[in-house]
Amino acid sequence: MSKIETKLIHSGREYNETKAVITPIYQTSTYLADPNPEEYIKSASTANYPYFYHRHGNPSNSQVSATLAALEQTEDAMVLATGMAAISTAVIAAVKSGDHIVAQTSHYSGTSLLFESLLPKYGVEITRVEQHKTQEIIDAIRPDTSLIYLETPSNPNLAITDLQRVAQVAKEKKITTMVDNTFASPINQKPKCLGIDIILHSASKYLGGHSDLTAGVICGPESFINKAWKTRLILGGNLAPMDSFLLARGLKTLKLRMEQINATTLSIAKFLENQEQIEDTLYPGLPSHPQHELASQQMTGFGGVVSIILKSKTSKDALIKAQQFLSSLKIFTNAASIGGVESLVVHPASMFGSHQENATSSVPAGLVRLSIGLEHPDDLMEDLKNALETIK
Repeated sequence: MSKIETKLIHSGREYNETKAVITPIYQTSTYLADPNPEEYIKSASTANYPYFYHRHGNPSNSQVSATLAALEQTEDAMVLATGMAAISTAVIAAVKSGDHIVAQTSHYSGTSLLFESLLPKYGVEITRVEQHKTQEIIDAIRPDTSLIYLETPSNPNLAITDLQRVAQVAKEKKITTMVDNTFASPINQKPKCLGIDIILHSASKYLGGHSDLTAGVICGPESFINKAWKTRLILGGNLAPMDSFLLARGLKTLKLRMEQINATTLSIAKFLENQEQIEDTLYPGLPSHPQHELASQQMTGFGGVVSIILKSKTSKDALIKAQQFLSSLKIFTNAASIGGVESLVVHPASMFGSHQENATSSVPAGLVRLSIGLEHPDDLMEDLKNALETIK
């Protein structure tokens, strides 16, 4: 199987030991022990073994993991209960007390909390730098740096990180690289091909694609997945059987969904760029994006997230206009998350401000994030146009 569409449908079939075309939901917490003592010991100690105990592994999880490894072109993969379970498990597995991490200034809010509130308690130091300034990332490396953590495009500013250059320097210095590939999706960006070691996803987004599950994914070398599995075993973040089933279902249409989302979002970004109420339209697919050239080099499509900054005189004015805009939309749903079949909209300064102390310093008060779904682009543009007219 060489083509993505085929891999998404048929990878991991060896874990379906039934005659069902679709892998069943293995709604069980434990499995009958093998009478052979050696096999029983093996089942209890092998990473992601599917027939011992659910916290260790599950047949549905094994099939989804095989599909994701094929998709990201890594040796192995592991699914977890949420995107943050994947991020925290992978980072904790990669570092120890006394280590140093180089990270970006702009990350998903939960990731920022991990770096700011949790890891420093256990003796891990983090230096955060501007992700679009590659030399700053390189200059931040110290002798005790063990991990470089990246996210591109970033949330919600859609800044791009030069993965190939950072990976090259990291390999020379024997530093592990890790990237959150959620906003791009594996369809639009292949970090492994650019030299990145570990790839993470919130599978609740594009991979699942229907806003009906939470899941996370770690993709990487088999040796690291085994290490991360031991960490997950302690933290208990295994993916539930029903969510695993829904994720497997969603993955089958990932390529088709992303192709339409890419096309629709580019059309909408071009439309938004010409609206007088908008100060700036942030989308890597636009030639006006300051890193469009880099994005075009490392991405084959630009995803379904576009952010706009509404024109305003003050921060207070920006907040009022953002809320007027959101409340006037009829098709876009004001809800957190991205990557579903339905289009969503959020005001990050309001959403993040309640639990991320420094969020509004890097997120303009007038910034609104749009996640484009599978509705017809004409209907979405009409909805946006009508809402923008209410804030003149």
